[in-house]
Amino acid sequence: MQTNDDHIRDEVRERYSKIALPNKDACNCSPSCCSPSDHSANVKSTQLGYSDAQLEDVPDGANLGLGCGNPQAIAMLKPGEIVLDLGCGAGFDSFLAAKQVGGDGSVIGVDMTPEMIRKARDNVRRGPYANVEFRLGEIEHLPVADNSVDIIMSNCVINLSVDKHQVYAEAFRVLRAGGRLAISDVVALQSLPDEIRNDMEKYAGCVAGAAVVKDLERMLAAVGFHDIHVDIREDSKFFIKDWFPGSGVEKYVRSADIRAKK
Repeated sequence: MQTNDDHIRDEVRERYSKIALPNKDACNCSPSCCSPSDHSANVKSTQLGYSDAQLEDVPDGANLGLGCGNPQAIAMLKPGEIVLDLGCGAGFDSFLAAKQVGGDGSVIGVDMTPEMIRKARDNVRRGPYANVEFRLGEIEHLPVADNSVDIIMSNCVINLSVDKHQVYAEAFRVLRAGGRLAISDVVALQSLPDEIRNDMEKYAGCVAGAAVVKDLERMLAAVGFHDIHVDIREDSKFFIKDWFPGSGVEKYVRSADIRAKK
């Protein structure tokens, strides 16, 4: 099982390292995880609820169009808060959060892909983002101190983990008492058929690794979270069906807004 898990991690890391490279058209990946241009990335993000002002308020290249929701809309960030962005990619949500928490707050972005971290750090140098830092690490083993952050955000990343329970246990560890989750992710409405669940392309494309909603709720409660809400976005089926056209994945998965408190 460990060998298979390592294989999945390697496949996911390789896929997203290619997306981070300048020649994105060469990444040869599914529509769900590959944006050929800044324009199309912005179009996707607008469909997810980001405003034109938000899209203009980040460095060029920070938005890769990889999300499945808008955690900014549910985070309710306040000035002075410390934010952790799981699977930060090139830093899109991290930079937006930095504006909201201001100079008295800070944002930490964590990603397991070195190419993404380099891209995010390059983006830091393009603007006044003294309150943002990016760290290389796995979301199952966060390079973050205990009880040190106020809110954890993530956008379409936790479904890619082979150990989601460990991800949420780590999230609980690093949150302060009263801290909260504000996560957009792909979830399964029912158990996935083997032809989807065992398809590596669909795993790296944010479908095959989706947790069933009831299992997700149990995981969150088991590690200590309360006030758990998993709000399904039914409208997401219209863009999910374009991730793997003709495969029928939209029958099984949706994007959801996930909120919980420590």
